[in-house]
Amino acid sequence: MSIRLYVGNLSKDLERQEFENVFADFTADLVSVKLIADKKTGKCRGFGFVTVKTDEKADEVVEKLNGQMLAELPIKIEKALPRTKPEGEAEARPSGEPSGKRPAKGSTRKSSTPAAAASTSASVQPDPRWAGELEKLKQMLATQTTSS
Repeated sequence: MSIRLYVGNLSKDLERQEFENVFADFTADLVSVKLIADKKTGKCRGFGFVTVKTDEKADEVVEKLNGQMLAELPIKIEKALPRTKPEGEAEARPSGEPSGKRPAKGSTRKSSTPAAAASTSASVQPDPRWAGELEKLKQMLATQTTSS
């Protein structure tokens, strides 16, 4: 199983070749070396990733290279955290709304029927700190609709 390492505190002027040379002693154990660059400028964003074949080799790389000087800065190497989506991101989004896109500025999305509003609000739970106030509002609304 390969292990991904985060390499941080890199100089903005660091070149890919310089970055790869840091890991020259571990070439046989490397799966990939990636320096993260800004899309517009092409310059280093200050970090990169190195993937190593085994957990033992990852520990060895961290032990030997963490804190070493590269372009006058001490590099920081640690095991990278796995990529995850924020908890509840997919569930909290109302159905029918495209992911990652916001409505256009000035536009409003209102439900035309109360049944549609109820179906989307059933999946999203209210904040428990306001549950009492919410219940009072529901009762007030119910009395208004029955008296009209």
